[in-house]
Amino acid sequence: MSADPVYAAVEEAAEQSYIRALKLYPPDLKDGLARARATETSDVGRDVLDTMLRSIEVAERDENLVCQDTGTVVYFLEVGRNARLDLASVAERVRAGTERATVGHPLRPNAVHPITRQNTYTNTGRHLPVLHWEFVEGDAVTLRCLPKGSGSENNSYLKMLIPADGVKGVKRFVLECIVASGPKPCPPNIIGVGLGGTSDLATALAKRAAALRPIGSHSDDPVIAELEEELTEAANSLGIGPMGLGGRNTVFCVNIEFAHTHITQNPVAVNHQCWAARRCSAVITPDGAITYGF
Repeated sequence: MSADPVYAAVEEAAEQSYIRALKLYPPDLKDGLARARATETSDVGRDVLDTMLRSIEVAERDENLVCQDTGTVVYFLEVGRNARLDLASVAERVRAGTERATVGHPLRPNAVHPITRQNTYTNTGRHLPVLHWEFVEGDAVTLRCLPKGSGSENNSYLKMLIPADGVKGVKRFVLECIVASGPKPCPPNIIGVGLGGTSDLATALAKRAAALRPIGSHSDDPVIAELEEELTEAANSLGIGPMGLGGRNTVFCVNIEFAHTHITQNPVAVNHQCWAARRCSAVITPDGAITYGF
């Protein structure tokens, strides 16, 4: 591995962002839980939300995990176009940082072979951790760590709609997915929707919408922003409620990321993010300095 200090910083950022994501709850989600508690009409739902808020307090007080599921580790990397980096070395350092966090902390190891179920004990393996790359202006690297729990990830959906299905077909499919998931993804959820593109791109966009968009943000496309609001309101009218025990707070929000698509298709993907929506960001400058955030 390269001895350049920026690569060592990438490894350190991967290690620490994984641990921090599991222990520190993002402020926008704290506010979202507080708002849900204030508006919840179900007594059971309020009790569940109180338990979630207490769990966050205890985790931060005792430097413990918000949830026992340490997830499948997913990183979104934004690389400045002026950053003179070997991306293969960056990937190696991200993997090494993930292994250091898992073994050194230690964290529950989740990565297994899909057939033999043999555990690697490092939360890394073939094509793990998952890396998504984007290239932006500047010379810094922004690393966003998402430990994705299996309860929410198991409730992922894709449907290849056709143009004749229209926006009604999109709405119907998203709401059907939320109903089918019920309590399994530990609501209230962030619902990520990927709309358009191809089957693989729609799925990736749904993950991005669920994982990276803070509560309260809206699409910069007014048509999509209106659809987000409609789906959020509709989802919260389903009565699923916190942890599926009934109530008005089934979702924090529905976030949609979209891409242009082929004239004969309209893929739609849905990705759930559980109430313990763990994420951490790290900005790494060329001198190796690291700034952490959410």
